[in-house]
Amino acid sequence: MTQTKNQAPATLDAFTARVQQGFAEMAPQFQVGAKYLLDFPAEVPVASMRSIATQAGVQPATLVRLAQSLGYAGWGELKKVFLASLRSVSGHYAERASSVVGDQSRSAAQSAAIQAGNVHMLADVNAQNLPEAVRMLTKARNVHVAGFRASFAPAHTFQYLYRLFRPTVMLIRGDAGTLDMDLRGISKGDVTVIIAFAPYSHEALLVAEAARRAQSRVLAICDSVVAPMALQADCVLQFSTDTPSFFPSSVAALSLVEILIEQLLAQAGPRAVNSIRQAEGHLQQDGAYLNPSHITAEKVNNAR
Repeated sequence: MTQTKNQAPATLDAFTARVQQGFAEMAPQFQVGAKYLLDFPAEVPVASMRSIATQAGVQPATLVRLAQSLGYAGWGELKKVFLASLRSVSGHYAERASSVVGDQSRSAAQSAAIQAGNVHMLADVNAQNLPEAVRMLTKARNVHVAGFRASFAPAHTFQYLYRLFRPTVMLIRGDAGTLDMDLRGISKGDVTVIIAFAPYSHEALLVAEAARRAQSRVLAICDSVVAPMALQADCVLQFSTDTPSFFPSSVAALSLVEILIEQLLAQAGPRAVNSIRQAEGHLQQDGAYLNPSHITAEKVNNAR
């Protein structure tokens, strides 16, 4: 049966879809609260409403009104949806949330554990959308990849690895004010991949808007399903940027890119392996890599 707008979403997937559809029309405080719930779903079952509100930067009453605006009787009913979802997946969400909440001190080991948690979450979070992302990219005529500022590294990695076995992969750089020229290359039948995390760059949104105008499909790889580019995407892959450091972590973004490339290679088959073999041969012939014997000789000479 089709769910009406006034019915409360019964599952986390339905809740996510409802928030995505109505996010632009939500009151600003509702947007802040809803985004936090979607970005940190593991905290909802294990933390108090007051604690979640504090972390999100809103009043507890805002979360109650948000729940009611989505058709729930109150916060408790909304929390049950997240609890049911948590029970249906592996336990590391709750374990990670319990260890992180309220801990103000981080050792190197704790920091490494948080980074590992970001990576471990990738499989569960993207289990449903990863196959669709692979299908989209495999069928695309051309693939355009964009990532700006701190998101440039995973975007460049994606383009570099994918291009080893597929020549029709272009990186949108926008160097020296050439973004407009790069965007002109996007057309119908293509897929535009946008990698971003908060705070989102203005250029990333321009790429998303240009892709929609060109009737290109959009794959958003980002930190939230309600990120500006995710709201315009045909498919969303998500990663966490949790870190005890001062800057959002890109470890999970790079890991997700590598996972996606692995899936694309598996789908491409033996022809892709031949392309990689040829690319390696060209790199060796062009002297792109240091010869191991040359490195050994250098060590010997330096030791004399």
